[in-house]
Amino acid sequence: MTLMLASVVDAVEAGLALNGGVDVIDFGDPGAGALGALPVEAIGKGVEAIGKRRRICAALGPPPYKAEALTWRARALRKAGVDWVRFATDAGSLDRLEPALRPLAQEIGFLGVLLADQAPDFGLVARMAAIGFKGAFLDVDKTSGKRLLDCLTPPEVAAFSALCRPHGLLCCLAGSLQPPDVPRLMLVEPSVLGFRSALTARGRRGGPLDAGRIALIRDLIPRESADAASGGVSQAPSGDAFDIIFLRDFLTTAEIGAYAHERGSAQRVLFNIEASVGRAAAHADDMRAIFSYDVMLDAIRLVLGRGHIDFIETIAEDVAAIVLKHPRVASVRVRVEKLDLVPGSVGVEIRRERPQAAARAPLTPISAPARPGPRRDR
Repeated sequence: MTLMLASVVDAVEAGLALNGGVDVIDFGDPGAGALGALPVEAIGKGVEAIGKRRRICAALGPPPYKAEALTWRARALRKAGVDWVRFATDAGSLDRLEPALRPLAQEIGFLGVLLADQAPDFGLVARMAAIGFKGAFLDVDKTSGKRLLDCLTPPEVAAFSALCRPHGLLCCLAGSLQPPDVPRLMLVEPSVLGFRSALTARGRRGGPLDAGRIALIRDLIPRESADAASGGVSQAPSGDAFDIIFLRDFLTTAEIGAYAHERGSAQRVLFNIEASVGRAAAHADDMRAIFSYDVMLDAIRLVLGRGHIDFIETIAEDVAAIVLKHPRVASVRVRVEKLDLVPGSVGVEIRRERPQAAARAPLTPISAPARPGPRRDR
């Protein structure tokens, strides 16, 4: 399950986040960047106001860090009721601070923050786990004006998530995330998605939180059960109403082929995808009712981003499996064609569906468009 984190500045906003069904309430100063810290006393009042009914996170403050000051603040935050403390990590700071961090990690959960807009070193994930960190956090420097997906591609974010899992670390993603980013990032199965600007009325980090914006993001992140919902618009399909969302003639390149001579060079590959999507109980101009074609595009990027693939069937199967992760997709048809093998094209078309959706969501056939001109022979 993916948890929703909301960054708040005081007890009032903490209460708003609590009432909106947020899973993790994070105290930080949005005006001071990704790692802006609030006074311990203010955080303590905020924790007291919500009765410790949620996981509490707090920023340690921006680097550089000194071992003595870090130890004092981490313990003060723990005493104030904070569960997780997030702070910037790099190889040099871990070298210097490791003797202090190891015993502290037994007392409080550390989230090591890597800034996606500053060439993050994913090699630090294993080291954080060895020290005893609770999780690893991808964020951006809020002064850069960039979003997480402006700085890293979906395959790079997926690689980060995949690194965290075997080390037992929470994979936490933030970085000026917006509502359309949620279904895309859900594909990489993060532990936590963090928000601030998307939860404010005008999308400004320094502005006050807005209950309606909190509800929107909350509804976009699936919960363990419908009973856990606090209100808002459901993502569940409305009866037997389905829409067909499609991606046509998406041309890209991939390293594909079982022959030795096909390794190390890219071939043109054409994708057509149709997904049968359960209609949400919301109006079509509501983000919660929309199934984004970015989910299909990112599924392709995630599969091709893994490197060389021997068989086109593997690509089709893996793309279909990723699209079916979306809770409203009942079935999907994926057509993949190699264009550089013969004068026309060769490929495969598959249909995959959720077992409970069998025979309920028919897809119209994908038409094979005419493609003038010969293809290059091998």
